[in-house]
Amino acid sequence: MLLTAYLAFIVLLALCVGLELTARRLIPPQPTPSAAGTNPAFRRFQTLFLRGYLLALWADWLQGPYLYKLYRHYSFLESQIAILYVVGLASCVLFAPVASWLPQVLGRRQTCLIFCLAYSACCLTKLSRDYFVLITGRVLGGLSTSLLSTAFEAWYVRRHVEAHDFPKEWIPNTFTKAASWNHGLAVAAGLVANMLAEWLHLGPVAPFLLAVPCLAACGWVVLTDWGLEEKEGGLEGDLNKTPLLGPLGPAPLPRVSARAQFWRSCQEGLRCLLSDRRVMLLGGVQALFESVLYIFIFLWTPVLDPHGPPLGIVFSCLMAASMAGSLLYRLATSSRYRLQPGHLLCFSMLLAFFSFFMLTFSTSPGQPRPRESLLAFLLLELASGLYFPTVSFLQGRVIPEEKRAGTLAWFRVPLHLLACLGLLALHGEVSGTGGGESGSGTRHMFGGCAVMMLAALLAVVSLFTLGRNDVDLRLEGPKGEGEM
Repeated sequence: MLLTAYLAFIVLLALCVGLELTARRLIPPQPTPSAAGTNPAFRRFQTLFLRGYLLALWADWLQGPYLYKLYRHYSFLESQIAILYVVGLASCVLFAPVASWLPQVLGRRQTCLIFCLAYSACCLTKLSRDYFVLITGRVLGGLSTSLLSTAFEAWYVRRHVEAHDFPKEWIPNTFTKAASWNHGLAVAAGLVANMLAEWLHLGPVAPFLLAVPCLAACGWVVLTDWGLEEKEGGLEGDLNKTPLLGPLGPAPLPRVSARAQFWRSCQEGLRCLLSDRRVMLLGGVQALFESVLYIFIFLWTPVLDPHGPPLGIVFSCLMAASMAGSLLYRLATSSRYRLQPGHLLCFSMLLAFFSFFMLTFSTSPGQPRPRESLLAFLLLELASGLYFPTVSFLQGRVIPEEKRAGTLAWFRVPLHLLACLGLLALHGEVSGTGGGESGSGTRHMFGGCAVMMLAALLAVVSLFTLGRNDVDLRLEGPKGEGEM
């Protein structure tokens, strides 16, 4: 497996480079929105934001390759580790409202600082072998993950629009750059984690410790550079404290209740979900597909680790396969091929189903086939690389922008619920064997994931049968090319 992992990494890296070069040759460069690429003030502000945001993403990716391995290193059973993962997922659900509410109450920059502190504490809990300390770490990790997906973007968008008065059309330019860097950071994080944990023999806790100074550097950028930017650019403190003129002079405007804003957003999102069948079907696809990805994140290490592969290199392979899927999406939606989102979404569901179908055979108790399992995992990541830009495009077309945040929040409820139920079912089956490892439980779980992928495929077919002539679900004209 050692040689297989390194060979797979080389092949996937070459595939990504080949796809990127092909995309650059076949796809004409997208025109940069008027002067965004040459405006020095915008470029400085964009670089300032990316400097902090990419450090946060790097620290997050460093924790991916060896999380399960660390818990096994501390001699916890698979059933106990499943509970730790469930706590993390449940924390993401519970802290989602807090992550939307906190930036409005404390300020966006201050919330980013809280993220750095909470995630650093989460990493430091990995030094302990105490189960309840590790559970606390998973709770902090759930909070941090929720803040990472909201606070940084909220700070950037507010500064971009209200402080600098840049055109809104320039915002995707920044997040496209962030997404491109994100893929590379994920691949590099696996290599660095592998170097620390295995080449330097520092153990599986080493990547978590490296994440702490990265988070400290992120916090320093947020505290100093972003703070200076707020002072120079206006809206200092980033709180909603605009004064009103009253009979006795300026009077503070009562702050709009963040809780009221959140509940209003949820109500509008629920109405959008229930009133449009396309939105409901799209939410079902997202809940089914992304919940099995969470189960995969839990299971890939116990399936492969007994056969001795370098886990950091395997993680890099998985991330490279996902990157290849994103590049394939760009090529498939280009003017040369003009494949529609419905075709790509169906293909990604079929590919995911085939992956889990393979895994039900490659993880048979007593006859494991780790190479076939690795191939199935890579195909699943390839499917996810195709899935995410396709779903992002469809969400942008069928969900009104003003209702999108609330609607996507409702999507995440069944998503996390299904993932938690799957892990709890695995925990119950393993516990039923007397607390030991259960190869049959893993195999049954993969079988259940295959069934969920069939259900997702049926939902995709229903969605595009319902909207057969719906232009919102199609790439029309040159501007749809490669759109996300």
